[in-house]
Amino acid sequence: MRIRNLHAWDVTSREAVALQQEIKSLLILGDDDLPRQIRTVAGADISYTKGSDLFFAVVLIMTFPDMDVIEEASFCARVAFPYIPGLLSFREGPPLLEAFAKIKNTPDVIIFDGQGISHPRGVGLASHIGLFLDIPAIGCAKKRLVGTHAEVGLQAGSVADLRLGEETVGAVVRTKTNVRPVYISPGHKIGLEKAVSVVLSCCRGYRLPEPVRKAHLAVNRLRLEGARA
Repeated sequence: MRIRNLHAWDVTSREAVALQQEIKSLLILGDDDLPRQIRTVAGADISYTKGSDLFFAVVLIMTFPDMDVIEEASFCARVAFPYIPGLLSFREGPPLLEAFAKIKNTPDVIIFDGQGISHPRGVGLASHIGLFLDIPAIGCAKKRLVGTHAEVGLQAGSVADLRLGEETVGAVVRTKTNVRPVYISPGHKIGLEKAVSVVLSCCRGYRLPEPVRKAHLAVNRLRLEGARA
């Protein structure tokens, strides 16, 4: 896959914050660049052992809506950037981009295990890496990072707006009845309503949509194999 070179990754935390504030203006939060018919969806995830600097990244490409895996790529690397809430894309971004660089089939949309614009500075992992890849990207996080929301219904498909001040930055979505919701936000080149629709269309009876769920399983297998090697 072709990857844009928006900035260097060897930066300080202060420089990282400044970069987030700078690239936020590049984000496109609408559906104009989304294909009329989505045929492939990617899932991307990172795994590492707590306290370790060795990160494993996996990217899966799946057919849509059948959810058949057609391609998988992985990469592992030592990561020097420290753990700082709000700057996780500077830890996870470089190995993920290396995995994406191996992919031959450019997906129509990518779902990341992380935040999109529901982020203190509006540039979570899905937004940040979405800009580098210049592909529609969705954040699907297991935890809320910012914002407030009303109670979301217990039935699968129930949705509540996630708001940060006066702005709607995402949605709280029940993907499985009576199971904790996920937090969906547009990353780049997609709007919120379509992002929610894509994620729900990728769910197959689990809390996480299939591209993220299967990427999560694959990257954890990779990490465990690396630990045994």
